[in-house]
Amino acid sequence: MDTYQELWQNVLLYCKEQTNQTAYNLWFAPIEMTEFNGSEATLKFANEFKKNTVVGRYGKLIEEAFEVICGFEVKINFYCPEDEMSQKQKTEISFADFKNETFTFDNFIVGPSNRFAYAAAKAIAADPAGQISNGAKYYNYNPLFIYGSSGLGKTHLLNAISYEVSRNYPEMRITYVKAENFANEFIESLGKKTVDEFHNKYRNNIDLFLVDDVQFIAGKTQTEEEFFHTFNSLVDNGKQIVLTSDRPPKEIKSLTERLCSRFESGLLADVQSPEFETRCAIIKRKAQLLDFEIEDDNVVEYIAQNIKTNIRQLEGITKRLQAICKFSEQTPTISLAQSAIKAVQNDVRPIGDVLKIIVEEVSRTTGISVEDIYSKKQTSDVSIARKMCFYIIREVTDMSFKAIGEKFGKDHSTVMYNVEKFEEKMKNDSALEYQVSDIINNVKE
Repeated sequence: MDTYQELWQNVLLYCKEQTNQTAYNLWFAPIEMTEFNGSEATLKFANEFKKNTVVGRYGKLIEEAFEVICGFEVKINFYCPEDEMSQKQKTEISFADFKNETFTFDNFIVGPSNRFAYAAAKAIAADPAGQISNGAKYYNYNPLFIYGSSGLGKTHLLNAISYEVSRNYPEMRITYVKAENFANEFIESLGKKTVDEFHNKYRNNIDLFLVDDVQFIAGKTQTEEEFFHTFNSLVDNGKQIVLTSDRPPKEIKSLTERLCSRFESGLLADVQSPEFETRCAIIKRKAQLLDFEIEDDNVVEYIAQNIKTNIRQLEGITKRLQAICKFSEQTPTISLAQSAIKAVQNDVRPIGDVLKIIVEEVSRTTGISVEDIYSKKQTSDVSIARKMCFYIIREVTDMSFKAIGEKFGKDHSTVMYNVEKFEEKMKNDSALEYQVSDIINNVKE
């Protein structure tokens, strides 16, 4: 062929014929082939999300297309600008940052909302999967599955387990990974043909496996399959697994039944929003760590009364108040606490803004106007766009079915039914699934 771009156009045409117009426009058309040397091609993607999705879903199709067009096997390098640092490096840096002496059992404020999860985590740290006592003290807490909303201390408990085990049993091999990084690293290993190295890392060199936000692997078919076998390999070899999630296994949408069963086979422990007394204790402990004295208990109580759900926000407000007092050379007062709360809350995107972005993204993707999505129209295309909104809102926010229904003039049972129907439709429509993934990625950016 005259140019490698002509080759690339033929490859794209082959892929288009093997898929459909929607999938082609969404995933194949934006790819650039930046290099071809006769036996090796480099494909460039806009971002890591798009690259990982294409490699996971269509990597083999692209390889097949090159082989059919060229008449011989071509090595494909899948690339995006974020690849200047490999996923493996990102994971290792993440783990280095994770082992933080600030987040230990001693620094974890225990209350009724988290006492059970704390006790379970302490038991794991004392004897992970019975590996220390050879089963004499073994509690069947494998896996330990800690769940609860964001900012309630799940990652703190993971860090505390890691810190305690590494201090008391330095010979134990500990691996911490965010589920999203696990997925990305696995997809990267497929693209680079280093799956054996990946298997060796996650199946043969671990005594304690800590996985944060495991809900992110749900719906990713190949990643779920890989995680299932990794899970079985570690448990079968007597290794300890601790998982965190924002919801219990049965509520993780698109999670396969067999993984759900594995997650429920150990011990489930939830963490809930802290009570008033616990919130006050958290604020005081954070102030102590900052070497920041709050003499007036009314200031502590004012913050605790106004921030009721999120530990991370409590700590952020305490840190902001310390900065305000330091730079203004004032002692902490309720008035200054009000300023700190306002500043931190303004940093959090209001739910109304998130809803607006979701509906606008769905409108842009489907071609259905925002007005029609909110209308009472029941035509097929409008109905699908509306269901897509319901589903995505449930995925990226904590809104209840009732709250979503109020925004769209529907009752909670209607929203619930539409979400379930949309999930069923996605299972049989990969192009629709990719559209939803793309929208969720855009909303989270």
